[in-house]
Amino acid sequence: MTYKTILSVMESPTQAGGFLDYTFDIARSFNAHVIGLHAESVNATPIIAPMEIPDPVSVQALQDAAEKRSEELGDLFNKRAAREDASYEWRKIISSVGFAGASVVDSARCADLIIAPQASPDAPSDARSDFESFLFESGRPVLLIPHVAKTAKPFKKVLIAWNGSREAARATFDALPFLKQASDVEIFSVNPPDTNAQSSEMSGAEIAATLARHGINVTAVCAHADRASAATLIENRMSDSSIDLLVMGAYTHSRLWELLFGGVTRTLLESMTAVTLMAR
Repeated sequence: MTYKTILSVMESPTQAGGFLDYTFDIARSFNAHVIGLHAESVNATPIIAPMEIPDPVSVQALQDAAEKRSEELGDLFNKRAAREDASYEWRKIISSVGFAGASVVDSARCADLIIAPQASPDAPSDARSDFESFLFESGRPVLLIPHVAKTAKPFKKVLIAWNGSREAARATFDALPFLKQASDVEIFSVNPPDTNAQSSEMSGAEIAATLARHGINVTAVCAHADRASAATLIENRMSDSSIDLLVMGAYTHSRLWELLFGGVTRTLLESMTAVTLMAR
């Protein structure tokens, strides 16, 4: 398994720095084709009172602004891709539904990996919800790049947040190309339960053995704490171990920020101290 088609989601001109560094470093590492994508939503319809008819001047202004944003982002992406001598293409999609559009989702589903920016807390709730839904509906692994990333660095140390769930397993195997390149991979289980199949102390041992058969240098670690949340324990572990990449499963029935990992909430991804690969 490898990544040969990467979809790079452009949302802001600030992505010209660390975000594009990661995009093209990863593309170079796997000799991949990169598709730059921006989806713009134009769904407001100003009306003229009291007749309540669409105001063509305002509607045209909204469309012009959307075109301008898309052109600016496309210019940033294309110039960087050309400078990198990469295999690439640019797609802009302007519609009334933005990221909820079928053509946007189709583009995502045909990629091996989606690279997207950390969601901005300042974004309108509707736009943020549409973006999160798009990432979920794609059915593909999503690599989220934190806003604080100014330059790209290799994923030498990887932490896998493991709870034995379907989502955690999916994320782990979707991350295999990165895991094989890493120097150290840790399976990290927080407050794992005792079951008929294994004791809590053995949590993560079997998936660690599976990854070891792929030639991955992997260890399994358990953490137990009554008061500390899973998010806090993971963040502390990432800080102590200088983690470059966090791998975890995403909850299947709700928002991107609601995770399946034993009580982990949006705190983990809002702080985002490392690049995070998620899948469901």
